[in-house]
Amino acid sequence: MSNEVQAAQKELVEEFQFFDNWMDRYQYLIDLGRRLPEFAESDRTDANKIRGCQSQVWFIANEHDGRLDFRAISDAAIVSGLIALLLRIYSGRRPQDILDTPPDFVSALELEQHLSPTRSNGLASMLKAIRAFATEALQAAQ
Repeated sequence: MSNEVQAAQKELVEEFQFFDNWMDRYQYLIDLGRRLPEFAESDRTDANKIRGCQSQVWFIANEHDGRLDFRAISDAAIVSGLIALLLRIYSGRRPQDILDTPPDFVSALELEQHLSPTRSNGLASMLKAIRAFATEALQAAQ
């Protein structure tokens, strides 16, 4: 059974197939990161920081009508691009769909082969945080 998270991942993987090489993919990631919505300075607090990222990453989740909305930003260009990918896949989705769907796009895009170990760890930390937010939302709903 397909859900919105799976569909968003599939769409993203297809989009990345348009690029011939990783330099173009990196540039695309940076461009996506530059287009992230404004993130208020007042939200850049320790409480909103993701641990395990080498660069600074601030991440906020809100639940609205049974769906999770995420906002995030980083002080690093490529990491902001990774955030843009995560927001596209997970923001506005149901917590159960988030938890039911493995992040297959990471291997499909070969991110772990093309990101530095510290960026891969940061991506893993952000995915872990998204799953934690989804778990909390489900528990709160019960």
